[in-house]
Amino acid sequence: MKSLRHKITIGFTGIAILVVGLALFSIFELRLMAERVASGGRINDFLNTALEIRRFEKNYFLYGQEADLAENASFLSQGQNLLRDHAPVFETLTGKQRIAQLQYELEQYRRLMATYGQGPADDTLAQGIRNSGKQITTIAEELAGTERQSLQAMLDRHRRLLIAAALIVSIMVIGIGRWMSQRVGRPLKEMEESMGAVAAGRLTQLEMTAGDREIASLTQAFNHVLRELELRQGQLVRSEKLAALGTLLSGVAHELNNPLSNIGTSTQILAEEVGVGETAYLKELIEQIDAETWRARHIVRSLLDYARDREFRREPVPLAALVDETLRLMRGRIADKARIKVDIPADLEVPGDRQRLQQVFINLLNNALQALGEQGEIAIAARLGTAHPESGKLVFGHCPAQAGSIDISVSDNGAGIPAAVLPRIFDPFFTTKEVGQGVGLGLFIVFEIIEAHGGCIAVDSEPGQGTSFRMRLPAPKS
Repeated sequence: MKSLRHKITIGFTGIAILVVGLALFSIFELRLMAERVASGGRINDFLNTALEIRRFEKNYFLYGQEADLAENASFLSQGQNLLRDHAPVFETLTGKQRIAQLQYELEQYRRLMATYGQGPADDTLAQGIRNSGKQITTIAEELAGTERQSLQAMLDRHRRLLIAAALIVSIMVIGIGRWMSQRVGRPLKEMEESMGAVAAGRLTQLEMTAGDREIASLTQAFNHVLRELELRQGQLVRSEKLAALGTLLSGVAHELNNPLSNIGTSTQILAEEVGVGETAYLKELIEQIDAETWRARHIVRSLLDYARDREFRREPVPLAALVDETLRLMRGRIADKARIKVDIPADLEVPGDRQRLQQVFINLLNNALQALGEQGEIAIAARLGTAHPESGKLVFGHCPAQAGSIDISVSDNGAGIPAAVLPRIFDPFFTTKEVGQGVGLGLFIVFEIIEAHGGCIAVDSEPGQGTSFRMRLPAPKS
């Protein structure tokens, strides 16, 4: 897959090549112009030399001084040298034939002047010199005029080429800009519209219309965010359902409490009415009804305590009784899957909120049951602080001092947790379970409850060996 950076680089490289090409073309044209200006300088030098030749010619005819004749001969030699040394420049302007004529006139002029300077004044010879000099001057002026016209034409051509090159570069820059806008702007515009749809509540997946690596990565990241939003939305819906279920549970428990109370009262009255002569079997049945009725009432009371949403209230909580009550609530799930071992002193109490501590045990037991598979063992233990939970374990929260603490552990011999996952297990909405199996809030709630009690929690796990959660809570103040 091509990279957007690669395409942008190609676009700007093309623009740079155009600009450099235009600059090189301008330099080349300026060099030609410089050469033409230098050629024009030689033409002007020849014209000036021709005019000097004619000036000293006139002076000699008027005053007959040998110095003027010598100057005339000197400038004549300069003119012939210029014509000989720079013949290609002169031929470019007017052609070889015209230059040959000019060379002939210069040589003819030299002979005529030499003859005129050696003998007495001769009007016919003087007229021939004037005619030859005029021809030389005429050709020189034609050369100068042609040079000026050529230079002006070159300037005009250079101006037109620069304008054309600037237009071409501008058109190509605009074209490259539009191409980049189509390749970059259109996918980003589509992403902007999709984000607007997300803001409006419509979770629409982006179609990958661009083949650029960066756009494709951005599209995939955006679609991943949308999938996560959909997942979290579903999790929040399930959380709302759980909250509604708690409300319903509370109402059902209230409704069950009244008939259970009536059954219990009626059973006690019936037990008192049974005479001495009644069968022992009838008495046993009445006692069983009464016991099961009280058991049902106790379960209903536990459900009410668990479902009730109330403020944090710290009180002495007997741990053994709390764990026993929690196990009764979860007996339906535990019976066929796990063996439970409980090792908690009967008199051990922890200051805390009974409902929230029960929620900690429910969440940890749920996780342990899911990790066990078909069969396994769960161990719940609690002691006064004897060992530091930080030893060789991953600890979350601030642990109280060892001397004034209670250590609680919930361990299983299930599948365990991979080491790469351990640091994130208390993050909200983090779960390794399949969609619909959990929302990733159980351990987060456990950590928040333990932290609210001023304690810490450590986790130690080996894949295939099991997991142990160890909590340290402050002990009751003596």
